[in-house]
Amino acid sequence: MSSYGYTLSAENILPYAWFRYATSNISNIGFRIGLPVYGTGIDYSRLLYSKENKWDVLNIAWSFNPNHNIDLTYYKFSKKKSLRKNRPGTTSWWGLRGMYIPTGIMGKTSVRIGFLLGGWMGKKFGYEIGYYHDFSSMPITSLFDMSWDANSEKNKDRYGDTPHKDPASGMPSEFSRLTGISFQLFFILNQKSTSKK
Repeated sequence: MSSYGYTLSAENILPYAWFRYATSNISNIGFRIGLPVYGTGIDYSRLLYSKENKWDVLNIAWSFNPNHNIDLTYYKFSKKKSLRKNRPGTTSWWGLRGMYIPTGIMGKTSVRIGFLLGGWMGKKFGYEIGYYHDFSSMPITSLFDMSWDANSEKNKDRYGDTPHKDPASGMPSEFSRLTGISFQLFFILNQKSTSKK
């Protein structure tokens, strides 16, 4: 079975189109095309476990953006039936993701790990939100401290070589906490089921 649609995301200014094709009953491959190119990428998913209304999926993905990255994600899905007759059920998921940025906007490397959750709200609309932290760029306890500065007297010895803003473009660097934020809205255009991966 194949499916296609488009996604709005915080990581890309413009939406990107996506297409998924089942290569077997336990695996599928996905393609993404962004405008102009950001959001473009490819991913592969494989079913690892399935029982009744729960299933686990392993996904590996490559994405092109200013901090182009390779992701490895372990998803856990579950589906609940609707209490209303003739209404579709809802599919929800959570996952653990490792993210590797081999060469970011400043030409440096970032390794991140984090957590995500999402769901399909009916047949046509879904969402996913997550955060992936680079522990070498700042302490996670300071994540919500907007006054935290890598170049302060307290932090520069340890974090001074991981600036959060690219001085050339002013964009978030591979070390920025903003680079670790993911928020996506999915719109499916043809598939009747609510399976994401």
